[in-house]
Amino acid sequence: MKEIEVVAAIIKNGNKFLCVQRGENKYSYTSRKYEFPGGKLELGETKTECIQREIFEELEMKIEVQSEFLTVVHQYPDFKLKMHSFICTCDGLTPKLNEHINYIWLEKEQLNSLDWADADIPIMKKLTT
Repeated sequence: MKEIEVVAAIIKNGNKFLCVQRGENKYSYTSRKYEFPGGKLELGETKTECIQREIFEELEMKIEVQSEFLTVVHQYPDFKLKMHSFICTCDGLTPKLNEHINYIWLEKEQLNSLDWADADIPIMKKLTT
């Protein structure tokens, strides 16, 4: 089974968190689900370099990585995912959606109102406790 290692940015601005919605894709279990943005680690890249690159590619936002938050290992039907999440901050509130179909800024008490990708749920739950 394919194993993928990724990073995810928990982007905070004030008391709100950025949540992005995936588009339609071949995996019904992640299609149109909300997630914390990020992507795959490239060979020789640090997690911090990766998360800054991915957020700029996907959202054209510059972020500052504050601290590591939670690593999640999740088994999807077609692949195993290891996701390292980081608390990050940003200056702007308007990402450019290059890969996602929607975004929303929510306070932590509102996060559980979204339909999250399964691997992102433990991160969302830890944020809300």
